[in-house]
Amino acid sequence: MKTLSCATYHDGLNIVEVESVFSRGLPGFNIVGLAGTSIKESTERVKAALNFLNFTFPAQKITINLSPSDLPKNGSHFDLSIALLIALQKSRKLDKIFVFGELGLDGSVKNTASLFSLLLFLSIQAPNSKVLVPSEIAQKASEIQNLEIYAVSTLNEAIRFFEDDDFRHNCMLKNAHPILKNVIEIYGQKYLPNSDFKLDFKDVIGQTRAKRACLIAAVGMHNIIFEGSPGCGKSMCAKRLVYILPPQSLDEVLSAAAYRSLNMQESDFSSIRAFRSPHHTSTRSALFGGGTSGAKIGEIALANSGVLFFDEFVHFSKPIIQSLREPLEDHCIHISRVNSKITYETKFCFIAALNPCPCGNLLSTSLNCRCSDNEIKNYKSRLSEPILDRIDLYVQMSEISPDDKADMSSTQMSQMVLKAFKYQKARGQKELNGKLNDDDVSKYCVLQDEANQTLNSAISRYNLSQRGIKKVLKVARSIADLDECELISKAHLMEALSYRTRGAE
Repeated sequence: MKTLSCATYHDGLNIVEVESVFSRGLPGFNIVGLAGTSIKESTERVKAALNFLNFTFPAQKITINLSPSDLPKNGSHFDLSIALLIALQKSRKLDKIFVFGELGLDGSVKNTASLFSLLLFLSIQAPNSKVLVPSEIAQKASEIQNLEIYAVSTLNEAIRFFEDDDFRHNCMLKNAHPILKNVIEIYGQKYLPNSDFKLDFKDVIGQTRAKRACLIAAVGMHNIIFEGSPGCGKSMCAKRLVYILPPQSLDEVLSAAAYRSLNMQESDFSSIRAFRSPHHTSTRSALFGGGTSGAKIGEIALANSGVLFFDEFVHFSKPIIQSLREPLEDHCIHISRVNSKITYETKFCFIAALNPCPCGNLLSTSLNCRCSDNEIKNYKSRLSEPILDRIDLYVQMSEISPDDKADMSSTQMSQMVLKAFKYQKARGQKELNGKLNDDDVSKYCVLQDEANQTLNSAISRYNLSQRGIKKVLKVARSIADLDECELISKAHLMEALSYRTRGAE
């Protein structure tokens, strides 16, 4: 029996061992192991490709097993590994290597639509693996840093790859993506900082408090709500925040590209984190993922490690708003369908923007609000307390005045975030402040004595829940990181409390 490795995507990436055995019996060619239609059809493609090379099939029964056998598998990229196991059955022991590629009837090795996506997930799950791929995707695949890529164009070249060591060496490709050459190392880990500020905070006039909140939110990936009159800069701040977020690790860069590929988007590596801004008319399936048969990825999972922006927050339907509770609290979302169950990470920075009332003029000093008290009450009641309790920072934005000026730029803010990020990593912290679990909050969010007394007073004054207390501590931790303070002081805690909710204003 001989074995090669391949992979399939079903509720996540699954590594598949392709096994072959030749046995006595009536000549035949069977594929077992819950193979889908595209794999069953590969028998004819493999036969045609091998016949094109004048390969003589032995008078034996050929059985190909895809292990684990209880996992559904699909994809024409299994063709090459199946053909090689037949062609090399009498050869020496095969090396441990992943083999991907669809076969043409003339023996050519072709790319498939899902192959790059599989390689991205493979680089995360099985780093430093050796992988044999079609030449047409090899240049792009070789940019994946932690895979050893080899390229072939035909089945004949693939056979030579296993029989000729010199030819194998010539098949290897190594091509670093331009942006992956600019990595920085922080305490033994490699990160990709962003230096492209296409949208800059220097364009935001005034709104000093909102920009300070954005800075704090960026340090810890905290959730934030902007409330203010139309045109005061809510969307401007939200769209610029993604550019100042902490640098991504290489795994985060690969994971983001893999998630985009699942959404049938062009997969490339970017130093800028994901930014998703779905419209309030989007369906629940589009936002949270799903479908009639498979568990397709949605906007919330696509925003993982980046920003999810809900503009006109109260205009989203109540079921959608309430469904945000799980991904905001547990940092993951579970999608269950008849044939598929999958979990996606949702460690994003959630940003919401809304007007103070239906007409938008409630906070205006120059325009009159046309809404009744009942209309304002109904408008604000669309956001329940459980949702508001999951928000770290609430910012009420003022109108722009002629005296307002631009102050901090995105470059300056990004440098401050990077400095705070390094301070977090220096104490051995794995997650950003906004995503800390309860044990980590107790470990890293340590208060000075005076700050502890202030928190005890604030619990009753602000009617803080257990979740609310944790949120305040996480925000205070981010503020202390900006000042590079080991312990959270009273000043840090007071600033965190000032951003708590509408009641804190």
